[in-house]
Amino acid sequence: MSRKPPTSVRLFDFAAISLSGLCLLHCLALPVLAAFLPLLAVWAEAEWVHAAFVAFALPLTGTALWRAHRQRPLPLGLIVLAVGGLTGLLLGALPWPAESLEVPLTVAGSLMLASAHLWNWKRHPHAHAAS
Repeated sequence: MSRKPPTSVRLFDFAAISLSGLCLLHCLALPVLAAFLPLLAVWAEAEWVHAAFVAFALPLTGTALWRAHRQRPLPLGLIVLAVGGLTGLLLGALPWPAESLEVPLTVAGSLMLASAHLWNWKRHPHAHAAS
């Protein structure tokens, strides 16, 4: 018999999925919009934005997965997906290995991280039930 995960576990997963979506929006949509609106170019190209996403993603992911793990052990694949996503975000935020890899690494990391949180959310039988 499985227990319903606490609302906070689902809230952290939802917040992490939303953050990954914002990260994807930043990487894919803002550069296109920035070509038309010079004001957005400042935000779209700002290096601090990547560091801010990583700074929010690390504790948010850690808290969400730790709380979920206390309720029900995490599958190894979910952990690998989350760590891979965080690694992609981190590498995308760094000037190394190459600036040309910034967007692909960040997009892949965001998708992996969002997938890990979605998997974590859906692995609970009552995850989509009202609290």
